[in-house]
Amino acid sequence: MYDSQAGQILQQLHDRQLLVVNPRRRNGLILYKRYHAEFAGPGSAVGGSFDLDSLEVLPVGNLSLLSPESADERQRAYLIRRQWVRLTKQITDNPDPLKRAQKILEQFEGFFDTETIVQLPDEAFALLVGVLPHTVQKVRHTAPA
Repeated sequence: MYDSQAGQILQQLHDRQLLVVNPRRRNGLILYKRYHAEFAGPGSAVGGSFDLDSLEVLPVGNLSLLSPESADERQRAYLIRRQWVRLTKQITDNPDPLKRAQKILEQFEGFFDTETIVQLPDEAFALLVGVLPHTVQKVRHTAPA
């Protein structure tokens, strides 16, 4: 299911469609870029001219994408996307790779259920905060249950 959904979403992004991650659900989209990944959480704009460089996408949670109805909705979605980018930047500002991996996992654990987190690959978290997948794996397996 995810593969066909991801392919369809990626095509929409490459077609410059502007979409909004449903703000009423615990869902989001990890956008894989060439050297990093970005997370677009609930309320975030995706697509338009911003995500043409997306190579892959990974739906998180029960993803629902909506078309913005007005200029106000588009502007609000852009602002929310910026907030998600800033949150990730705050995490990546920490020079310690283990702490960056731990913090991004904590952020996702605070927002999504355990089942959703377990399904996300180490590589996705690693690309979000600039660490190696092994670092994320290490933090996942040493974290208290």
